[in-house]
Amino acid sequence: MSTYYLNYLEELESEAIFILREVWAQFQNPVILFSGGKDSILVTHLAKKAFHPAKIPFALMHVDTGHNFPETIQFRDDLVEKFGVRLIVGSVQESIDQGRVAEEKGKNATRNALQITTLLDAIETNKVDCAIGGGRRDEEKARAKERFFSHRDEFGQWDPKNQRPELWNLLNGKYFEGEHFRAFPISNWTEMDVWNYLTKEKIEIPSLYLAHDREVVRRNGSWIPNSEYLKLEEGEEIVTKKIRFRTLGDITITGGIESDADTMEKIVEEVSTMRETERGNRTDDKRSETAMEDRKKEGYF
Repeated sequence: MSTYYLNYLEELESEAIFILREVWAQFQNPVILFSGGKDSILVTHLAKKAFHPAKIPFALMHVDTGHNFPETIQFRDDLVEKFGVRLIVGSVQESIDQGRVAEEKGKNATRNALQITTLLDAIETNKVDCAIGGGRRDEEKARAKERFFSHRDEFGQWDPKNQRPELWNLLNGKYFEGEHFRAFPISNWTEMDVWNYLTKEKIEIPSLYLAHDREVVRRNGSWIPNSEYLKLEEGEEIVTKKIRFRTLGDITITGGIESDADTMEKIVEEVSTMRETERGNRTDDKRSETAMEDRKKEGYF
């Protein structure tokens, strides 16, 4: 009798594929929440593997803040065309125009929290019963509380104290009318695991993750990229630095780090020496100790 061993990346891949197949088996209209970042790219690649040779059975849902990196939007559109999947776009600008949300003002204004209303509206309009996300437990303490199948009530809210047990890989996707689930197939992956897998599989990523020269300004301990949405304060100066981004989001809040890692192999080497979480340069997470959890309770990703 032969014994078949999986290395740790193959085990993580197998677990994620199992969860993706469970989502397809238990829900009627699931989607992948796609931001154009490395984690949602990874989830989309795993979905492709999970259902090969058939096409990916999930639509991609992107909540467009209107303040995205142009490179992210271009990458999203190219991937949608390449994989032949349906794209659903929820527009934060439309939510603002309709009076559903009010735009923040001031130096550190961001549209990040405004995504909650747009996301919940898109889920309701498209009758989505499960939204698959790329959240990982190592990212942030609030995300460490998530289960693989994360229940949301009829208001789209998350209660971290009222989640269903997941014993022996049994996942319970039962819900009442108006409720929905979020699913997190790469919950047990770390940032290092993601980069090792992307490198091994030779998966294409946005150029923003690779070190490049860019105009930036130093703010809140991070290098914030120059853009049409950036309003300089007294004493701030735009400089050109060789940076890369560890995580992608709204261009107004996503800070870069100085780096020479211009290949995926160099990124793996760089990440192996880091001690700060990749979300350490997201200014929206610095607003309070519970900023992420507060947003998630209201329906955030």
